Amino acid sequence: MITMNCKKMGKSYNNVIKLTELFSGNHPILEQPYHPMVVRFYILQTHYRSTLDFSNEALQASEKAFRRLWETYEVLKKLQLPANETAGDKQLDEQVLRLCHECANFINDDFNTAKVLANLFELSPIINSIKGGQIKIEALSAATHKLLSETFKVYLEDILGMQPLQAEQ
Repeated sequence: MITMNCKKMGKSYNNVIKLTELFSGNHPILEQPYHPMVVRFYILQTHYRSTLDFSNEALQASEKAFRRLWETYEVLKKLQLPANETAGDKQLDEQVLRLCHECANFINDDFNTAKVLANLFELSPIINSIKGGQIKIEALSAATHKLLSETFKVYLEDILGMQPLQAEQ
C-alpha cells in the first residue's frame, strides 16, 4: 500500500503523485525535484510488503542518506587493500564479515532490501573511520576488505541498480 502524508493514495482520494511529478518537483507536497536514484533509494528502504508513505520530508531524508552512503562507497573504492592476510582487530574483522554475509541472507529472505541497506549503513562508519585514520586499514584482513568492497558493489550497483547522482545531471 502507498500513502501520501499518511493518507491512502488513490485517484478517488485525489492524492496521487506521478513519477514525472517527483522528478520535476511539480506537485503541491514537494519543495524540490528529486533525482530518480533518490526515489529508487527511498522505495528500496522499505520492504515491498510494507506501507510506503510519500512525503517531502521523507524524500529529503532519503536524498541525504543516499548521498552519505554513496560517498562512503566512493571512499571504499579508493582505499588501498591491506597486505596482511590476518586481521589486526579480529573482533572488527568478524563484525564486518558478519554484516557482509547477512546481506546475502536478507536479499534471499523475501528480497529484504531495507535490511541490506541497514547493514550497508552499519558498515559505513567503519569505512569512514579507516579513511579518517581512527581505524587502521590493517585492522581488517585483505580477504575481509575485498569482501567489503564486493558487498558494496554487488548490492548497491548490481542488485539495487544504484548509480551516482551526477550521472544524469
